[in-house]
Amino acid sequence: MGKSTLFNRLTATRRSIVTNEPGITRDRIYGTCTWEGRTFEVVDTGGIVPEDKAGIPGEILRQARVAIDNASRVVIIVDGRVGPTPLDQEIVQLMRRAGKPPIIAVNKVDTPKQAVEFASQFYELGDEVFPISAEHGFGVDVLLDALTDRMPKGEPAPAVSYVNLAIIGRPNVGKSTLLNQLVGEERSIVSEVAGTTRDAVDTVVEHNGISYRFLDTAGIRRKGKTKLIAEKLSVIMARQHLERADIALLVADAELGITSHDATIASYAEQSGRSVIIVLNKWDLALKAAKEKAADQNKSSAKVANVSGNKLLQDYEPLVRARLKFLSYAPIVFLSAKTGENVDRLYKIIDRVVEARRRRVSTGELNRWLAKVDLTRGTSPASREVKIFYITQATTAPPTFVLFTNQLKPLHFSYQRFLENQLREEFDFIGTPIRFTQRLKKRGTRQRERPDRTEKKKNFHKPRR
Repeated sequence: MGKSTLFNRLTATRRSIVTNEPGITRDRIYGTCTWEGRTFEVVDTGGIVPEDKAGIPGEILRQARVAIDNASRVVIIVDGRVGPTPLDQEIVQLMRRAGKPPIIAVNKVDTPKQAVEFASQFYELGDEVFPISAEHGFGVDVLLDALTDRMPKGEPAPAVSYVNLAIIGRPNVGKSTLLNQLVGEERSIVSEVAGTTRDAVDTVVEHNGISYRFLDTAGIRRKGKTKLIAEKLSVIMARQHLERADIALLVADAELGITSHDATIASYAEQSGRSVIIVLNKWDLALKAAKEKAADQNKSSAKVANVSGNKLLQDYEPLVRARLKFLSYAPIVFLSAKTGENVDRLYKIIDRVVEARRRRVSTGELNRWLAKVDLTRGTSPASREVKIFYITQATTAPPTFVLFTNQLKPLHFSYQRFLENQLREEFDFIGTPIRFTQRLKKRGTRQRERPDRTEKKKNFHKPRR
C-alpha cells in the first residue's frame, strides 16, 4: 500500500523497511515530522486484517490498536489503482467504532488526471480524501496541510540527550521480550516464530532521571539462512541501526551458550566502535537445566541442592569469556527477560558503561600514569625497544588516545592490547573499546636532546677562531 514509504517521506528518514513484499512492518515504528512550524509524531503500523486475530496478524492488530487509541488523527492508505476493497471498508468501520474518523490517502497517484480519476472512487469511505504519491511526493503537501490545520504553531521542543542502546543478537534469543521488560509494556511483538521483528523499534524510557532510547533490531541471521527479501533487508538495517547506538546489548541464549554466530554478531559491534554489554538471557532455564542434569547424573537430592545460581555463574562466566576473547572488557549480565530477574541490575551497568564511554582523562593525568607504567612488560620488537614520549586523549565515545613514540612502524596489536589493559586497570573503561592513534618517528631523525647548561657556559667564554 505504501504506509512505510509515506512514513519515511514524512519523517525524512529510512526508518521503515520498504519492499514490494507485503507484511513487512509488524511493530509500531515512531518518527517525528515537522511541517510549516508544527512538529508532531508519526506512527507506522503493520497491515491490519481485522478478521485474522491469530498468531502474528493478531499481534499486529493489537499493536495497531494501541497506536490508534493514542492518535489524534488516523490516516488510512489505500491503493488508487485497485480501487476500494472490502478490507478498506472494514478498516474504515473499525476506525469509526474507535471514535477516530480516518483521513483517506489514495496512494499511487502520479498526475492531476489520475488524482481526479482515482480519488473519486473513495468518497464512499469518507469525506476527507487526498490523492498522493508516497514515493514521488505528489499531493503530500496538501495532506500535511489537512493534518496540521488544527495544530497550534509553537517553538520546537528542546533537544533531549538520549543514551542510545541497540538490542542485537540471533533470532529468537529474547530481544523483544527484554525490550518489553525494560519498557514495562508490550512494545514489541513477541512470538516463538524466529524473525518476528523486522524493523528496528525505537522506544524511549525514563529511568532515574535519565532518558534511554532502546532500538530493538531484527535477529541477525547468517547470510545463507536469509532467503526472503524482507529478511535480508532487516539484517542489513539491523547493522545500520547499530551505528546509531552508543551501546550494544548483545543478547544470547544462556541455555544454549555462546555460539559462533553470537561471536560474529559481537564482532560487528566491536568493529563499529560501540560499547558492549553481554546479556545472557533465559538464565532461569539454564539453571533449571543444570539442576535436572545434576539430578540425572547423581540421582541424589542432596547433590541437586548444591547446584546454585552462584556456583553456576562461577562456572559459566569463564566459558563466555573464552568464546568472546575480543570482548574481555564487556561486562556480563545474567538475567531472565521473561520473569524480570536481574533486569534492574542491567540499568546500573548501562550507566557505568555510559560514564566510561564519555570519560575524558586530562593530558597531565595520562602522562603521570605513563611515567609509572613499566613499558618493558609489553611485547616489543627486539631491534627497537618501545618508548612512549607522550600520550593525550583525542576524543571520547569511544576513548581514543594519541601516542608519540620512537617507533618507525605502528605498534604491534599485542603491545596495543597491553597498553589498553593498563589503561583499563587505571581508569575503569568498562564496556567500551579503546582506540590508539600513533605519531610515528620519521626515519633518519634523531631525538633532540637539551644541551647541558654547564657545557653551554664553558662554550660561552671560549674565544672564537
